Amino acid sequence: RWDDLVLLTKARLSFMVLMTTFIGFFLATKGKADWILFFNTVFGTSLAAFGAAVLNQYLEIDTDALMVRTQNRPLPARRTSPGQALLLGVGLSLVGSLYLIFTVNWLTGALALATLATYLFLYTPLKRKTYLCTYVGAIPGAIPPMMGWTAVRGTLDAPAWVLFAILFLWQLPHFFAIAWLYREDFEKAGLPMLPVVDKKGFHLCATILTFNVLLVWLTTMPTAMGLTGAFYMSSALVLGSLFLVMGIWFSFEKTQKTARILFFASILYLPLLLAMMVIDKI
Repeated sequence: RWDDLVLLTKARLSFMVLMTTFIGFFLATKGKADWILFFNTVFGTSLAAFGAAVLNQYLEIDTDALMVRTQNRPLPARRTSPGQALLLGVGLSLVGSLYLIFTVNWLTGALALATLATYLFLYTPLKRKTYLCTYVGAIPGAIPPMMGWTAVRGTLDAPAWVLFAILFLWQLPHFFAIAWLYREDFEKAGLPMLPVVDKKGFHLCATILTFNVLLVWLTTMPTAMGLTGAFYMSSALVLGSLFLVMGIWFSFEKTQKTARILFFASILYLPLLLAMMVIDKI
């Protein structure tokens, strides 16, 4: 079914991947954009992202079946067979990576393969062992803007690493807010996420605030590197400060309400920040 395919490929999450890939491509472009190259980059990246999402769910059928938030996914609900999911996931991942290698460049394709390997063979198994998996999981989530950059430039310049770092830092408050909201689900499934092992939330809040503060500073770096101007920088400082305030509020109260507010703040923050980059450059 179409709706099951959307769930299997995590289409909404994959859209975020494509959005950040576009930002890397856009900031790396000087002069007129190569729209054929852009299509090839987005198409190959989307296939690889869809494949990674399917394979992640294939590897987590048993734990997904134990959690309320995931037990209705196609695999634990048995609307899709594991064999079908494995074939689909491997096919999409390989075709997407090879497509990038042959139509974009080898470095962008290699980054896609690195994303798949980190996500599936490091992050996914570590979820069962340690809360540090969240830090590892933020690595593949931060690679897409680098892929957009390398598609244009063919090299991993310093700005590409800054984009990587911004995405990496943003993910920690975002994921920890989710983990707090569903900490009982994670505990029932035997997944030692930080809110599960840090029940009072002191370590959790310290981590969220640390990454919020670092994010405010790091988001000024695109302007320091000449990629963006004063409009973006002032917008980044305002958005980062508001995001930090949400983190402080959660740290003081640590309720479902404040965790949900922090989560929605993170969802709004990133698209707005990226939009400011685009507007400023235009």
